[in-house]
Amino acid sequence: WLHNAGFSVGSYTSPHLLQYNERIKLNRKMASDQDICEAFAAIDSARGDILLTYFEFGTLAALWLIQQARPEFAILEVGLGGRLDAVNIIDADMVHLTSIGLDHQSWLGNDRETIAFEKAGVLREGIPVICNDIDLPVSVQKEITRLKCRAEQYQRDFTTRMAENAGQFKWQTDRLEFNLSPVLAGKHQIQNLAGVVAGLHQLVDLTSFSNEAVQQNFEGISLPGRFQQIDLGIKAAVYVDVGHNEDAASALAENLSLLKKHEGRIVVLLGMLDDKDNRAFVRGLSHIVDDWWLVSLKSDRGLPASVLAGRIECEISPGHLFETIDEALDEALSSLGNQDIMLVTGSFLTIEQCLLALSIKN
Repeated sequence: WLHNAGFSVGSYTSPHLLQYNERIKLNRKMASDQDICEAFAAIDSARGDILLTYFEFGTLAALWLIQQARPEFAILEVGLGGRLDAVNIIDADMVHLTSIGLDHQSWLGNDRETIAFEKAGVLREGIPVICNDIDLPVSVQKEITRLKCRAEQYQRDFTTRMAENAGQFKWQTDRLEFNLSPVLAGKHQIQNLAGVVAGLHQLVDLTSFSNEAVQQNFEGISLPGRFQQIDLGIKAAVYVDVGHNEDAASALAENLSLLKKHEGRIVVLLGMLDDKDNRAFVRGLSHIVDDWWLVSLKSDRGLPASVLAGRIECEISPGHLFETIDEALDEALSSLGNQDIMLVTGSFLTIEQCLLALSIKN
């Protein structure tokens, strides 16, 4: 949105799907191999005897590239947790807290309050904070109060409701409102978009933009791997999604229920990592899925299909196990009827291997 509105923007996100360059973008263009290598060399020269982890090295390289470009805005995604994340060396001018769910429990804690405290570690004194969680954990509220942050919360300070025009929703505060169309698939993306609009209003004052300009600046936005439909030239619908926790499963189930056709099946091709709550993810989808195809993930953290089947057998009856994504895709796709929907999901790695396999096949 900021780029479309005429601002220069640098961004750093993780993880990547197909190539490392996806993590670092300057004005929506991926950093080149040469740029990244130059950044790595600069960090390697500056670090002296200091040992850096893979993520620390990459984060510093990204920050170096963004600093060289001197954009008007730098958008930095804080990865694991927040408080101890390498990205948190930067004092942000604004923080956007997305909804908080259970993930990475071995690192962050086993309940939302503990995880939320780690997330709140990115807050700084007096800055604006956009909270996209309707049920904001107490630990975040306490940090907001302690640091005297200017917090805005979804459905309290900014709200959404369906507009009179079909396919649109109304975003509003007590002083401002816009009629907008969703730009990404899924009901939960309306909530995400609502938080983005609130954040943009903090950054650039949307009162100076018309409703049409606000909507137009969202055009062309895509988010690969997030309920992304893949065109394979068949009548059945095929989607890929990197979701791997219980909240993601709930959102996926809701999306699938809206798309399901009366005579069609919903088929899931699933590959997951060892350190994820496999049962919780499957449980969130089990009520809507008709058939499961499990695949082994080729990774140090990846689960063999047989082990995954053992972990989730109390939730579902997995009928198909495969050692490679190629085999699983061949069998699953050939089984689809015209009214069926297939979802490939469970991990970034699953989607990476799926997209690579499909690109070779097509």
